[in-house]
Amino acid sequence: MGGMSKHLAKGLLAAALLGGALTPANGQLIFRQLRSIPSFNPLDGNNTPYSPAANLIEGRDHALYGTSSAGGVSTNGGVFRLNKDDALLCRKIAKGRFTLDLRSGRTNHLLVSTVTGIAPYVSYVRTLYRDWKKGDSSMPGNHKLYCLQGASRSWEFGYREELERYSNDAPWFKYVATVSRPWEDLDWKGETGRVDDLLRKYADRWGLRSEETTGYLCGHPTMVENCRGILQRAGWKKDAVFEEVYFQEARGERAGAG
Repeated sequence: MGGMSKHLAKGLLAAALLGGALTPANGQLIFRQLRSIPSFNPLDGNNTPYSPAANLIEGRDHALYGTSSAGGVSTNGGVFRLNKDDALLCRKIAKGRFTLDLRSGRTNHLLVSTVTGIAPYVSYVRTLYRDWKKGDSSMPGNHKLYCLQGASRSWEFGYREELERYSNDAPWFKYVATVSRPWEDLDWKGETGRVDDLLRKYADRWGLRSEETTGYLCGHPTMVENCRGILQRAGWKKDAVFEEVYFQEARGERAGAG
């Protein structure tokens, strides 16, 4: 992987949250379910990691779902300044290999994220859903995915409608979105609260046990830290919890985790 890609479209989901799509100049961008591609922006030369939610289907455009918070990415530069058909460079090596656990024997997968941390899970579900619909694959088989995504406000959910469609159709996938600042989103009628506060509630509701379930934590570092502790106290072993944080908090900063 690497080389020039064409930026097709973008939309500002919130003040510092961007969604868009790109297509490789050579028509190929093949990778496993990953966290982010560190993209090199020729406009200002900064390395800015954004989160692709592509899957293993070749020949389609690849979504970008990026935030300018805490990681040092400025909304005045980087992908936020690109227009349709502008080009950007991608490094040869993608960052993160946050793949679905198919080796441990655990068939339940608890997917916890904040905002853009949903990207690798979108990749899992898209691929499994395609295989399930085609009926020519052994996947998902006995595997079941349970996803809990948090954000401050509902318009920060870049893939909520898509994931809700999968959840309504596929018996092996459950999805819950939760808003932590409902007073700023009065039209939201769904779940409220931080994912940290809701993790035990939904793990119990879905009947998830540590010996049968792999946990995945992706997104805000405070959420990852809190949820790691919750799962460990509930009996999850260290090798049964995978995690990726999207940035490092500044010293003394303990921002909310969505």
